Amino acid sequence: MVNNRTRTRLLRRPLNVVSLTILILFLAGAAYTAVTTLSWVWPTVIVLAGLLTAAAIKVAQQWEKAVVLRLGKFQRLAGPGLFVILPIIDSVSSWVDQRIVATGFNAEQTLTKDTVPVDVDAVMFWVVWDAKKAALEVQDYRAAVEWAAQTALRDVIGKTQLAEMLAGRENIDAELRRIIDERTEPWGIAVQSVEIRDVIIPTSLQDAMSREAQAERERRARIILGTAETEIASKFVEAAKIYKGHEIALHLRAMNILYEGLKEKGALVVVPSTAVETMGLGTISGLTSLAGQAPGAGGDFKG
Repeated sequence: MVNNRTRTRLLRRPLNVVSLTILILFLAGAAYTAVTTLSWVWPTVIVLAGLLTAAAIKVAQQWEKAVVLRLGKFQRLAGPGLFVILPIIDSVSSWVDQRIVATGFNAEQTLTKDTVPVDVDAVMFWVVWDAKKAALEVQDYRAAVEWAAQTALRDVIGKTQLAEMLAGRENIDAELRRIIDERTEPWGIAVQSVEIRDVIIPTSLQDAMSREAQAERERRARIILGTAETEIASKFVEAAKIYKGHEIALHLRAMNILYEGLKEKGALVVVPSTAVETMGLGTISGLTSLAGQAPGAGGDFKG
């Protein structure tokens, strides 16, 4: 929320140089008249005229609108630039800034739909599109916009699951903008966008969510591994069906596996004697043993 000191700084107006210059000129004329006439009547009249003239001339900045009241009733919107009012009869009740305003607001220790306490920080961008409504329909439109935003944020948090809040901030931003804009539209204020900056959850809950996320990752890894094993097993079944009626293809595959095992340096391959007899690899195994005894041989074979 914007504190009183900040609000005072925002509403502080620059010095009206035009009115000050006119008042100085009238005061100088009054002083000259008093010296030359040696009378206080005309100097007093000149000073009063200078005060009234200075009070009648107003200057609004390019981004401002001045709300002019005449005897307490709305008269007109003036500005930007130089404008004149009737002193005593007219008054400028407020100066409305029509630039885009950024307002930060938050909701502390607010329960979500699944009863999780969270602290949420958000920022809202809004603009006054009707200065008359903003000045006349609400006492302090800045404070009203801030309170409307904060209550809307609490309402949305109470209707949202924590997981939805963490994963779908865009939807919450759009919902907040819609709710706040409906509340401020009668005041002549339009909400352009609302953005959630941060969602803070308790430390204990962060640890629990971290463990839950880790367990979920492990579960997915096991599922992926099981799926891969299932696919491999199905491929083995298909290969077995093919090899069932083709013994030569099976023998060639066995020889290829044996070769792959022997070509690795320092590898030890154990082949059952039944497999050797079946494939007729006795001669090959003998040659392999001799090759293993040769200098630089990298594989061992046992039958």
